[in-house]
Amino acid sequence: MKSHYKTILNLFSFVILIIGCTLASPASAAKRYYYQIKIYHYKTQAQEGRIERYLEQAYVQALHRAGIKKVGVFKPIKQDTADMRIYVFTPFTSLNKLTDIDKKLQADTKYLTDGEDYINADFKDAPYTRIETLILQAFPGMPAPAVPNLTGNKADRVYELRSYESATEKYNFNKVRMFNDGDEVGLFKRLGFNAVFYSEVIAGAHMPNLMYMTTFNNKQDRDAHWDAFGKDAYWKTLSTKAEYQNNVSHVDIIFLYPAAYSDF
Repeated sequence: MKSHYKTILNLFSFVILIIGCTLASPASAAKRYYYQIKIYHYKTQAQEGRIERYLEQAYVQALHRAGIKKVGVFKPIKQDTADMRIYVFTPFTSLNKLTDIDKKLQADTKYLTDGEDYINADFKDAPYTRIETLILQAFPGMPAPAVPNLTGNKADRVYELRSYESATEKYNFNKVRMFNDGDEVGLFKRLGFNAVFYSEVIAGAHMPNLMYMTTFNNKQDRDAHWDAFGKDAYWKTLSTKAEYQNNVSHVDIIFLYPAAYSDF
């Protein structure tokens, strides 16, 4: 009897273990990346050259050595000469890795040597006006970034960075839900928008908002994709649902192109 009870107990424990593993799998499979977008604001061509040399020769290479395989560097197709910018997109597998990256860089002697001109710049000769930093978390609908599958010349490519602001946090949650539960992410994928990422902004200057980046071979390719999007039957149904009304109050659209040394 005792042996029989022990066998049943062992079988029960095994079943619980299997159930536990099964329940844990989706959570681990759905682990979402954290993204950092650094925006370098500058005013002169000399500053631009200094930032780019630093990014290409020191910063991006150091991030690679730190285990970050892909780093995106982008410049606006049309620069505002009063506030010129360079965008750096860095994906991290965890928030801890994001917060620890500066410490890793300070321990990288090659980085400190390769980036010396930028790192040790005098306060009277700063390489930028300021740095703006955004922290984002990937949507469940696309938990990791992707390198776009484009065939056009790199110089002609259009990377479209969009920010959707909402009037309140509640409306922002609703728009995020529209992308995930409403499968707006799936619609973009079906129509071949070649997204790099979709994300919730968890720290930034224009909150509450979400941000995403789609990519195209050229401007004509971009316009054709958005024309197809606007005419798509699923989008027409989704966008008219009562539950998803009034969830965007302001849209910023920034057209970028990748630097020659960008990994995305």
